[in-house]
Amino acid sequence: MKKKIVFLSTAALLSLSLISCFSPKGGMTTSAGGEVTGVHGTAINEPAPFGMVLVQRGSIKVGDEANDSLWGTGAPSKDISIDAFWMDEAEVSNAKYRQFVYWVRDSIIRERLADPAYGGDETFKITEDEYGEPITPYLNWKKPIPWKKPTEDEQRAIESVYITNPITGEKTLDASQMNYRYEVYDYTQAALRKNRLNPEERNRNTDISVDYDAVITISKDTAYIDDEGAIIRETINRPLSSAYDFLNTYIINIYPDTTCWVNDFPNANNETYLQLYFSHPKYDNYPVVGISWEQANAFCAWRTDYLLRGLGAQAKWIQRYRLPSEAEWEYAARGKEASRFPWEQGDTKSDAGCYYANYKPGEGNYTKDGSLITSACGIFSANSNGLYDMAGNVAEWTSTMYTEAGILQMSDINPDLQYRAAKEDPYSMKKKVIRGGSWKDPVKYIQGATRSFEYQNESRSYIGFRCVRSYAGNDNRR
Repeated sequence: MKKKIVFLSTAALLSLSLISCFSPKGGMTTSAGGEVTGVHGTAINEPAPFGMVLVQRGSIKVGDEANDSLWGTGAPSKDISIDAFWMDEAEVSNAKYRQFVYWVRDSIIRERLADPAYGGDETFKITEDEYGEPITPYLNWKKPIPWKKPTEDEQRAIESVYITNPITGEKTLDASQMNYRYEVYDYTQAALRKNRLNPEERNRNTDISVDYDAVITISKDTAYIDDEGAIIRETINRPLSSAYDFLNTYIINIYPDTTCWVNDFPNANNETYLQLYFSHPKYDNYPVVGISWEQANAFCAWRTDYLLRGLGAQAKWIQRYRLPSEAEWEYAARGKEASRFPWEQGDTKSDAGCYYANYKPGEGNYTKDGSLITSACGIFSANSNGLYDMAGNVAEWTSTMYTEAGILQMSDINPDLQYRAAKEDPYSMKKKVIRGGSWKDPVKYIQGATRSFEYQNESRSYIGFRCVRSYAGNDNRR
């Protein structure tokens, strides 16, 4: 108890010290008089994103200091510093991901309602501005879909996204049509000197003559849907020609793989989860599973676009939603005390025998902690950062490429190692780091420093995700 009091007192003193060190200078004049006073932008107080908490910047020794064995190798350890970021307080739920699926469904329906083949109601698509000038067409989301009393053509458009099982007669959403297209501008690649459009900017060494005829080859991802409706993904290499060479295009089928419940567990009766886990209201607040790393990234892109549509001029200041880096995830999970677990104690249950997380407490015994599979998001206590289920429930995707050396290959400031593998890359290059362990894992894998991986196109019944968003500014006194 004394140790905790000392820690808090030290933190309080440090906070006061920082405030005194970085307090703004008083009495700053705004008068000119020939002096340079600076041009200041309009202050923007970024509101807390819904369902997110701010993880303050700081430093931590990531990895297991005891160097426990992991997959036959030593777990790397390194001191790093992380900038502040917003993080989902809980894992993305079935209900939130279903909103994404329904948005894609509704966009397809609206597109078809505007198609002459389905009646051609032009009010479902905006093709002109307020002055009658042609613009790039976009869907009219203010126009409601006629769910209740559709015309014959409207009914055909609505029904076109559903299929009926010829054996059972069950009507379900056609998962094969749930494709989401998005684009990502690669700021990092565009910023590299070697990729500058102007050859004179590629090297600052004045002893080296500029080669205006040098061919700079870039690599970019693109995708399209062929005449048979199949998604074709390509990574193309071509000479640098314009800023569009840094714009990557992706088309991802975003419907969860509900069959993961039977494919992950052969000779088990998990048919109920296959049929109901994603669709039944009882599971609304449970973490979505059966989501690949690629699908998780698509959700982040859609969530960003969905947010920006509702913002005005300040949208340009908002950073995009993304998956957390491996370092961000561990930093957030271990809390302000940098504990092995999201809680302070080393034990996984309280003196009263209550478990602190949903994991596999014993051999073949999944129910000791109160759950058989996943549990509803946020039913266990949050860690000191206000984050739920950072141990157990479902393991979580990160943005980081998996290598055995891990954090040792990265910078010690905001470390990350990203690589979006091309289709033709060796499968071993498609490993992504997952963290936190899951409902099916023993205690070893739910520790904050424990690393594991899965392939980016795989989807499992025990892997989910949560989003983060970079925080603008370096003020830690919020």
